[in-house]
Amino acid sequence: MTPVETFKGKRVALFGLGGSGLATARALVAGGAQVAAWDDGEAGRLKAVAQGVALEDLAAADWSGFDALVLSPGVPLTHPEPHWTVLAAKAAGVEIIGDVELFCREREARAGGSPFIAITGTNGKSTTTALIAHILREAGRDVQLGGNIGVPILDLEPPSDERIHVIECSSFQIDLAPSLAPTIGVLINITPDHIDRHGTIENYAAIKERLVAAAEVALVGVDDACCHAIGARLVEAETPERRVVPVSGKRALDWGFYVEDRSVYFREQGHPPEEAELIGSLEGARALRGAHNAQNAAFAAAAAWECGLDDDEILSGLLSFPGLPHRMEEVRRIERALFVNDSKATNADAAEKALVSFTDIYWILGGRSKEGGVEPLRPHFSRIRKAYLIGEAADDFARTLEGALPFEHCGTLEAATTRAALDALAEGAPEPVVLLSPACASYDQFANFEARGDAFRGVVEGLPAVIAARKGGLT
Repeated sequence: MTPVETFKGKRVALFGLGGSGLATARALVAGGAQVAAWDDGEAGRLKAVAQGVALEDLAAADWSGFDALVLSPGVPLTHPEPHWTVLAAKAAGVEIIGDVELFCREREARAGGSPFIAITGTNGKSTTTALIAHILREAGRDVQLGGNIGVPILDLEPPSDERIHVIECSSFQIDLAPSLAPTIGVLINITPDHIDRHGTIENYAAIKERLVAAAEVALVGVDDACCHAIGARLVEAETPERRVVPVSGKRALDWGFYVEDRSVYFREQGHPPEEAELIGSLEGARALRGAHNAQNAAFAAAAAWECGLDDDEILSGLLSFPGLPHRMEEVRRIERALFVNDSKATNADAAEKALVSFTDIYWILGGRSKEGGVEPLRPHFSRIRKAYLIGEAADDFARTLEGALPFEHCGTLEAATTRAALDALAEGAPEPVVLLSPACASYDQFANFEARGDAFRGVVEGLPAVIAARKGGLT
């Protein structure tokens, strides 16, 4: 935990008692603050009481007595309309901040300038964050990994000169962190997202830009128009204390970090192409398949390089990265077949990344469909041997697949996985891939995509016995 001692003796309103909210309440109390915590949901309030967090109905509170409102990132700050606590705080002139801002103030007070890598982007930020942390740990560094991925930031060990904090930041968290100024800021990409919470794509992009605007080193993607424009603006404002470095996962750059032909390079400004430094090839990095992971790898290599790691240390970390659960996760091999859990692919755009990364695919898809269905994936149907349909979307998806590729209605994930495994091993492909990449939300049959992926993993672990029984002629 990082006790928030910068608020010692102050009275703080805290709204939102999910995981990060409870962690924030504990850290504030540990630092000596007086916390008035509340949540509109009874479940959150009960959890807080069980953990010894004092509750106070903020709707009946005297807001003039608060020094700050600490808002959980899931609570609307501006759109579709400000939450009632936001309106109360603004009326009383009370600042509104979040847990990342509390961390930034503690870092400045405890160990100003301690290593702090902050990562954001519309897609790939979790993988990039985990990959950076993995590379640094493999090289022997003291790393704290958290934020929007896994562990709340204030549940991590406190900042110190020898400890590197690697923190994923959502746009919601950035919006509540006015003093965010990391050692290394990473902005991977921007595509339209969370417009319901930010109003416009322009506002969403402006919030993302704030993560890199005050960074000592800003690693900024150039593979989309929004990030390219942000990078150009930051270069215009560049100072000796604040550098901007371009990063691409798609093409060679005049300078900066990039991936070309599945190899990661660094080219210094003003140097010819033949002097680009080869960091290493990604061919052996099985957890980093696909163009999207090439971009993630380029950013991770850049961050590690800026932390002082050499090429061999960076490449070793890239090749040994195990990947994140439910994101093209290689579960296991059974005989020739590879089983891949891509349950995080809850729409066609996400599923496309897996489909273009493999061939001879036995594709498990379906669930609660999102707008557009799987029609956008038609150009990749030639990679698929057969599809196995589950959940509510099965009939709609069948209409799309009709005449394009073989498919089977399976109903449940267990049935689909078993049928796909048996077909994959019965046919002649040298390395068939049984791929769960549903292109759907999970809520028709599972609580979330994690539960769906865990169920797939469980079925796969039991398949050797099923396959052995079939081979033995048993039913």
